[in-house]
Amino acid sequence: MVQNYKPVQPIWCPGCGDFGVLAAVKRAAAGLSIPTHEFVLVGGIGCSGSIHNFMEVNGIHALHGRLLAQAVGVKLANPSLTVVAAGGDGDGYAIGMGHFIHAFKKNVSILYIVMNNETYGLTKGQASPTSEIGFEGNVESPFMSILTALSIPAPNFIARAFSGDPKGMTAILTEALKFNREGRGFAFVEDLSPCVTYNDMYKLWREKVLDVSTLEGYDPTDRKAMFRLCLETTESGRIPIGVMHRPKVAGRDGLEVKLVGDGPGPVRADIGLETNRAAYQKLLAGLS
Repeated sequence: MVQNYKPVQPIWCPGCGDFGVLAAVKRAAAGLSIPTHEFVLVGGIGCSGSIHNFMEVNGIHALHGRLLAQAVGVKLANPSLTVVAAGGDGDGYAIGMGHFIHAFKKNVSILYIVMNNETYGLTKGQASPTSEIGFEGNVESPFMSILTALSIPAPNFIARAFSGDPKGMTAILTEALKFNREGRGFAFVEDLSPCVTYNDMYKLWREKVLDVSTLEGYDPTDRKAMFRLCLETTESGRIPIGVMHRPKVAGRDGLEVKLVGDGPGPVRADIGLETNRAAYQKLLAGLS
């Protein structure tokens, strides 16, 4: 008898922003009626990387900085699955930076959620790539993921949410998952997820976040305009949240569509000898 894995209780500190992400993912998936057996959640390293243990879905605990590579592999192997990669700022913007950049270019229809708390929480509060100057002796300017994402010319979905705004985050994740499930490509959502133990930014972030959709000139289909709007908002001391890029044309631009089309994908392909004898013979002839 096959039994489903039963989720365990989260190990996060009470008040951790990651609880908001977990709840929003559950609500978005339920709202879209995504079957649990068709949902794959690839977790990264760090506090956030254990999120797949707390949901009744197919979960993978990826290698440090490699969750995107594994999530892309799952989606290309079986395009019918809904695939979410979820990790932290240290995992994604440090050792995982190469995969982060290439994910936008590849444009596979997966959702990547980065829970950004501006610290390495699991290893006791060191500065991360997004930490502000002065935090734990940090002297480097923080990495700006949204500006980097907007600088890559690909038909991706790009947004930022805040754990202090659960309704807004659920709406963003719902749109991102719909974007993926329509085969439109890569969706990136950074969530401002405070670490209440080592870098509690709830009060400050609540005061500084600004929904870009309320600003004059907001047009998420205009990449250049959004880059300027987000840059100016950041330079003014505020933190832009909301949908930053939504492709103007609703095309099926996902890499899995281009490679597999409407087929079942490699994992469900018929590789039987009799069915494919002619193709195998042709392949072998080419090697002789």
